[in-house]
Amino acid sequence: MGAYQIEIIMPGPRIRPKKHLGQHFLKDKRIAAAIVNALRADGCDSVLEVGPGMGVLTNLLAERELPAFRVVEIDRESVDYLRQNVTGQVEIIEGDFLELDLHRMGNLIAVIGNFPYNISSQIFFKILDNRDNVTEMVGMVQKEVAERICSEPGSRVYGILSVLLRAWYDIEYLFTVSEHVFSPPPKVKSAVIRLTRNNVERLGCDEKLFVSVVKRCFNQRRKMLRNPVKAMVNSGAGDMPLLSRRAEQLSVSQFVELTNWVEENRV
Repeated sequence: MGAYQIEIIMPGPRIRPKKHLGQHFLKDKRIAAAIVNALRADGCDSVLEVGPGMGVLTNLLAERELPAFRVVEIDRESVDYLRQNVTGQVEIIEGDFLELDLHRMGNLIAVIGNFPYNISSQIFFKILDNRDNVTEMVGMVQKEVAERICSEPGSRVYGILSVLLRAWYDIEYLFTVSEHVFSPPPKVKSAVIRLTRNNVERLGCDEKLFVSVVKRCFNQRRKMLRNPVKAMVNSGAGDMPLLSRRAEQLSVSQFVELTNWVEENRV
């Protein structure tokens, strides 16, 4: 983003950030605008902001006149603040995004937010569970989480979310965000990424088994794959070339191949 003067956009009464909710309020108008502008919302019938806090993104999103724009916020103090200070057409939902029935939010949903640090991974798993509804996501997370999600096979940070998200989404690392543009400032840098639903409707394997295989393999990521999968197949199962590799070396298509082999040789 380059060097620039921070423009503070938190006038008037302030909400006390709550550590147990992982709240770090964005206070830089330029970063806020860049996040909002990164959301394409092409063809969606609903836009949902997760954890709006003091509405820094919310007001900018409301200006775009997006279809069925909603925000979901678990913090009662923030909800009260939003109801008093947010302008434009927006439905404010008090509740936990992780418990929200996204099917009731729309058929094609775009998700956006400065995600609470303590549940960022859970948010991505929620999106995966609703991949047939969530067509796009623009989110700010810890830089290390963003790098892990965007990593390629062979990287030491390539992991479960890297594989599962790449199976159903195109992933883009958009930009890095300094810790100094938040209140309170976190101890690490953040980053903004974008997920866009790809054209994959079916992976070509049992998708529940695929998720199970990926998780099991990365739970023993330092071992060759024959070790984590041996408990999933019968003792008479033969060998296959992928079993001599480690989880971090496999692409999505290779995990699909491994999943099909496991299914053919299941206990």
